[in-house]
Order: sequence, then structure tokens, then C-alpha cells
Amino acid sequence: MAAFPPLNEQMDAIRQGAVEIIPEEDLARKLERSIARGEPLTVKQGFDPTRPHLHLGYMVSIRKLRTFQELGHRVVFLIGDFTALVGDPSGRSETRPRLTEEEIERNAATYREQVFKVLDPATTVIDRNSRWLRGLSLADVLGLTGQYTVARLLERDDFSKRFAAQVPISLVEFLYPLMQGYDSVALRADVELGGTDQKFNLLVGRTLMERYGLEPQVALIMPLLRGTDGERKMSQSYDNYVGITESPEDQYGKTMSIPDTLLDEWTTLVAGLAAPELPAALERCRTQPYAAKRWLAARLVEQFHGADAAQRASAHFDRLFKAKDAPAELPAFTHAPATLAVVLRDIGFAKSLGEARRMATQGGVQLDGVKAGEADRELGVGRYVVKYGKLKFADVRIVDGPSDIAAGKGRE
Repeated sequence: MAAFPPLNEQMDAIRQGAVEIIPEEDLARKLERSIARGEPLTVKQGFDPTRPHLHLGYMVSIRKLRTFQELGHRVVFLIGDFTALVGDPSGRSETRPRLTEEEIERNAATYREQVFKVLDPATTVIDRNSRWLRGLSLADVLGLTGQYTVARLLERDDFSKRFAAQVPISLVEFLYPLMQGYDSVALRADVELGGTDQKFNLLVGRTLMERYGLEPQVALIMPLLRGTDGERKMSQSYDNYVGITESPEDQYGKTMSIPDTLLDEWTTLVAGLAAPELPAALERCRTQPYAAKRWLAARLVEQFHGADAAQRASAHFDRLFKAKDAPAELPAFTHAPATLAVVLRDIGFAKSLGEARRMATQGGVQLDGVKAGEADRELGVGRYVVKYGKLKFADVRIVDGPSDIAAGKGRE
């Protein structure tokens, strides 16, 4: 029989940073039984591979999954490759664009490497919900839909707002919470984690497990991490994220860019501190915000890239922002004479000419340390250090002869 920490120790570790445990008494009872029998709980969280990269926002709950592992429990990291075909409507004011199976598979392929930067592979099961959802017959789906009413689904805040505003809600979106709930039935989950925007879906899982004659899971609700803008939740859609596979320099620089008002939140949720270490770290956030931010930036880089990378990223930041220098090594390009917008697009700073024009119009583009001006200005023969925002630099040589990027290459 496996040995587990005492109940109070486990409950304290699980409560740290959580918004809500529904219901807490059920979790205590499950843990007591686990200790008595020497059997781990099955703790589940699903991640739809709608994008190829995980970011720090996901790490809030993934770190809690790691806490369960350290307490001796079994984690199921569930890749929602089938639910991603529907698209989670949580928090959405409109129907999500549908992804193809090929797009989903490309995104899912990156998740294993990323998640093991935090989770212990020895006690992690990676599963896919296509394993059971794809095989459901029409009779199975009808049976599933019969377990829940439209009235209950419309209690969801985003659904109710869209219904009141006469914004279309597709029937397949109504199916999403039922599909996520059925995942818990298939896995016989003891605990499911999710952000505050997932509370409804997790509670649907509790209801469905009861309807299928199973002990209902405990819903562990975790906070949503605000992104680098200090306002909205971290999301690639809002471009306010720090990706866990981004370069050490980008991770460090983005963390240094957050407003001081986020320091307590980020330190609590993503620094990975044990409970006894947290009060001193939070005191530093309040009394020495700049030092606290540098500590946090280095700690995050170290977690994903190692101590040497954290030191290099710190030195890079000093060169770039304190000494007002460009990086020691810049990505280099040669290009035929062209407009600034074309060059920005062709070196990868913008995805289209329209985006490049917006970047220049908003004043975020510099040439050799000076605002670049109009997007349609012609860049003649010469060498330019191109900078966009705080983190993007390139060494661009404009030449009349052969170049590795021809003017006009790419798409509008």
C-alpha cells in the first residue's frame, strides 16, 4: 500500500491558490478513503489543442496537478482532440471558428513535451477524449443529451447573454459541456481541475457521473491568470501571454513588462513557491517591486530553461533595456529595395501588409533607434536595425544585388 501525507497536510496543499472546491467535504472524504486504502485519486484536467503552445495561464492549474502528484495521486492530462472539433464556448460571445483535424493534430503533438516541464511523467497519463467520444453511436449521444435540459444549459452566463442578445448559439455548442462531462464519466475521475470560466462544465461532469451511477467528481476551481496587459485573462488571442516554450529572453522581457499590480498574482500563481516561502515573496512585491519582478522573471525562465538560461536572459535584458542596446546577436536578413511595410512582412514581424501598416502607424516600429514613420516609405540600399515593440529586433541589409528575401515575397 502506498503511503500518503496526512489529510490536513493534503487539504492545505490543495487549497493553496484555489478559488473554490466543490464540495470540500467530498474531497476530504475521498482523501481519507485514499489514505485508508493506499490508493491514489484520479485527478483530471482537459486541454483542447486549439493552439500549438501552452502559456503561463495554463500553468496555474498544471502546477496544481503537480501538487496532487507530489501528494501521491495519479494525474490524467487529457488532450481534448475531439472536443476541439467543437470549440469550447466558455466565455465566448460568438461561435468559435471550427478547426480541422489536421490543425488539431499538429497542435496536440507539441503538448507532451511542454507539459512535462512541470508534471512528473512517472505519475502522468496522457489520454485523448477521441478514444471514447469518437466511438459514440447516435443512440449513445441521444442518451447523453437526455441527461440534461436546455433550461439548465441556458443558466450558463455566456449562453444566457447570447440568448438574450439574440446571438446565435449552435446546437453543437450545447453539446460541448456534455462532452466534457462525459470525459469524467469515461475516466471515472475523482477530481477535475479548471479555471473559473470552466466552473459550469465541471459541475455538468458531477451531474453526469451521478446519472451514470458513479460517484461524482470534486470540482477544483482555479483562478485565471491575467496577462501581461494587467487586465484580461492570459490568452494568445489577446497577445498578452508568455509561452512556456518561448525563448528565455522573451520570457524574461515579457515578465519584466507586466504592471506592478500583477506581481502578487503572478508570484502566488506561477512562481511555484511552497506555502512557507510565499509571505516573504509577497512582502518583497510590495516593498521592492523592481527587485521582485527581476526575481520572478529569472525564476520563470529557470523553471522552463534552466539556471544558465536565466542568467543569460537577465544579462540580455540589461543590455537591451538598461544600456539601451540592441541584442548582441540579431537575426540577419538581406532584402531588395522595398517599402517598410513589405520588409516588415517579409522578415516575419507582420503576417500581412495590413498588419505592417498598422504597426508603423501606431508608432511601434523603429529604424536605427528612431521612429520609422510611414509604412509606405521606401527603404533604399543600406543597413538598418529594425525594432518593433520591446522585444523584436532584426539586422536588415537592403541591397541591389541578390538577396535572401526578395521584395514583395509573401501574402497581403
